Amino acid sequence: MISAGDFRNGMTLEIDGNVCQIIEFQHVKPGKGAAFVRTKIKNVISGGVVERTFRPTEKFPAARIDRVDMQYLYSDGDLYYFMNVETFDQIALNSDTIGDALKFVKENEMCKICSYNGNVFSVEPPLFVELEVTDTEPGFKGDTATGATKPATLETGATINVPLFVNIGDKLKIDTRTGEYLSRV
Repeated sequence: MISAGDFRNGMTLEIDGNVCQIIEFQHVKPGKGAAFVRTKIKNVISGGVVERTFRPTEKFPAARIDRVDMQYLYSDGDLYYFMNVETFDQIALNSDTIGDALKFVKENEMCKICSYNGNVFSVEPPLFVELEVTDTEPGFKGDTATGATKPATLETGATINVPLFVNIGDKLKIDTRTGEYLSRV
């Protein structure tokens, strides 16, 4: 059991029968009255975000989330296929479960499949990926006092902003959490 006074960002708990992840928390000690914990929690199954307050002494059970490394194989229409590289079991997930998680992921790359009691609720891509630029405008040198950017389309079809010196065919390192360009490879 985890008390509300011990909340940390990213913790997963069972609150009122729902599996929730703490996005933000703040310990508040008002001048008058008892202290409390103000939180922003996300229901990991439905994706809804709610703000709630708790007394620091309230306790909740920790939710057991299973994260399994699986290889992304291919997509077929609305279904995305993954394989466990140890047991060679394959699963198919629909696009509602996937969301934007595979925007920067190529086929045959490893991802983490998150499930609760056997029900898959999300896919976590690798933190950093290396992708090739398939389309971008040529960069023009000029009066650029600040870091000017231009749009570039990557081999997965995603579009990101890159510096002017990036050309078609360059391999880039991308942060999948923010979708930002990090460096050339």
